[in-house]
Amino acid sequence: MTGAVRYTVSENIAHVWFDRPHVRNAMTFAMYEQLEAACTAIRSDPSIRVAVFRGVGGEAFVAGTDIQQFLAFETPQDGLVYEERIDAVINAVETLPVPTIAAVEGFAMGGGFALAIACDLRLATPDARFGYPIARTVGNCLSMANIARLTCNFGPSIAKKIMLLAESIDADTALDVNFVLEVVSRENLDARVSALCERLRGHAPITMRATKEAMRRIALANVPDGRDLIEMAYGSDDLRIGVQSFLAKKRPIWTGK
Repeated sequence: MTGAVRYTVSENIAHVWFDRPHVRNAMTFAMYEQLEAACTAIRSDPSIRVAVFRGVGGEAFVAGTDIQQFLAFETPQDGLVYEERIDAVINAVETLPVPTIAAVEGFAMGGGFALAIACDLRLATPDARFGYPIARTVGNCLSMANIARLTCNFGPSIAKKIMLLAESIDADTALDVNFVLEVVSRENLDARVSALCERLRGHAPITMRATKEAMRRIALANVPDGRDLIEMAYGSDDLRIGVQSFLAKKRPIWTGK
C-alpha cells in the first residue's frame, strides 16, 4: 500500500499531487488522510490564492479507492464509517476558501470522480474519462451528499445514466455539458493550468470564497439521511462478491442479496 498525496506551494499556488501511478493513483486510507491534511494546510495559509489537484504519471487523475481495503469490511457499519470518512475528505476539498482546479489526465473514477466534482473548475486532456462504475464492478453505493453533487453537476438523467448503466463520460461529453472548462492537449496542459491560476489569482478572494460557499450550500441543502441505503449496499452478499471478483479480474455474478 505505497503511495502518497504530495503538497507544495509556489507563488501563492498550492499544488496537490496524487502519487501512486502504478495503480492509477488509487487512494489508500492513508492517502485520504494526507489529502485532508493538505486541505488543512491550504485553509490555514492566507497567502494561498488557488489550489491545483493533479495525478502523477499521466494515466489517471485518481482511479478511485483501492478496493483491496474493502476486504476488511465485515458489517454494514464498516460501510457507514467508510462513506462518512470519504464524505469528510470530499467536504474538505469542496469547502476550501480558494478556487480549486482539477487538472485531469486519464481516469477520474469513483472517488477520483468525486474529487473532480468537488473542485470548482476542471481542465481535461482528450483521453480523460469520468465515472462511477460500481454497478458493474464492486456493488457498493454512494453517500447522499455525493449523489447530490453528481446530480447538481449533470442533472438527473445523465446522473442515472452514469450510475445505472455504469457508463463513463469522455472529455468531449464532459465539455458539452460544461462539466469541464476546457479540453486541453497534454502538451498544453501545464500552460493552461498556469494561465487559469494567474487569472484567478487576480480576482477578489472574498467574492470568490462567498460565491463558492453559496453554491455549495444550495447544492447540498436539505440532503436527506441515507444511512439505510449504505447499510443495505455494504451489508449485502453482492458487495463481497463484487470485491472478490474485482480483485480477481473476473465478472461478478450478482445475487441481489
